[in-house]
Amino acid sequence: MPINHQWVLKRRPVGEIRPGDLDYVSVATPELQAGEVLVRTVYLSLDPTNRIWMSDMDQYLPPVEVGDVMRGGGIGVVEESRSDRFPVGAIVNTGLGGWQSYVVANETAITPVPVIPGVPLTAFMSVLGATGLTAWFGMIDICQPKAGETVVVSAAAGAVGSIAGQLAKARGARVIGIAGGAEKCRWLTEELGFDGAIDYKSEDVGAALDRLCPNGIDANFENVGGKIMNAVVSRMNNFGRVALCGMISTYNAEGPAPGLDDFARILMRRLTIKGFIIIDYLPRAGEAFAELGPLVMSGQLKWKAHVVEGLENAADAVNLLFTGAHDGKLVVKVSAEP
Repeated sequence: MPINHQWVLKRRPVGEIRPGDLDYVSVATPELQAGEVLVRTVYLSLDPTNRIWMSDMDQYLPPVEVGDVMRGGGIGVVEESRSDRFPVGAIVNTGLGGWQSYVVANETAITPVPVIPGVPLTAFMSVLGATGLTAWFGMIDICQPKAGETVVVSAAAGAVGSIAGQLAKARGARVIGIAGGAEKCRWLTEELGFDGAIDYKSEDVGAALDRLCPNGIDANFENVGGKIMNAVVSRMNNFGRVALCGMISTYNAEGPAPGLDDFARILMRRLTIKGFIIIDYLPRAGEAFAELGPLVMSGQLKWKAHVVEGLENAADAVNLLFTGAHDGKLVVKVSAEP
């Protein structure tokens, strides 16, 4: 059995993730038991929720324990098998198999990854994976955009936000994206068809929203929280809907995340604000993939993958999520594609 390289949580980060918070170790791979497979990780997903899992804050899954392999999603290829369901060579999703070069998993804990001509494997870490599901359920199930309405998406050039905004456009909504940097804003308007984009790094978000959303905001796909969320919600119309997908601006801060400055607006405008985690929607994944699959295969839905080479670089790479220095869905290429 091969030697397995792993990132292990050594201590809980204080603020941003720093050297020494995680340990890169090598361990022996255990022998397979009946019904198990050995999966060589090809791609590892890096997501803002990784930072939450490293903390001991109240959260939707148990925190990663100090000394345990860092939790994370991945896809890979079966190298050895004692399963009748997954032969050697099968490409599989290992769920939350973790930051490691090999995953030993029971056949009940993995799912097959389809091979679609013309669709790269990285798509299944992005638009045809949890990223796409998050965008679809947050936008379609919660925001429920209608033709002529104004929808605002924060972190709009990110993996989830960019897909969510395109789905709203497909339903006839006016879509305004908030992103960091002129190049990302140009991508939103010139390639994805957003009706406007706000560079939060160089302009006042509130003033820009007043300019681009003169009739108010009907729906908000929220990824950032903090001041940006306040600026959007304070301009929402009666019966507005907010899909609270993330609050990345607060993840490196200690203590409870700040809420809305004007909480009464929820009552006065009869707003619906719903936090959601994609694991709650997995039984309905087929609904989303029925739309996402054809859109991807036809080229109508655009997406990007930012690939970092080498598992040894995962701990440094995850901080790109918090600086905005990545471009698209952030993944680590752990080994060669089959």
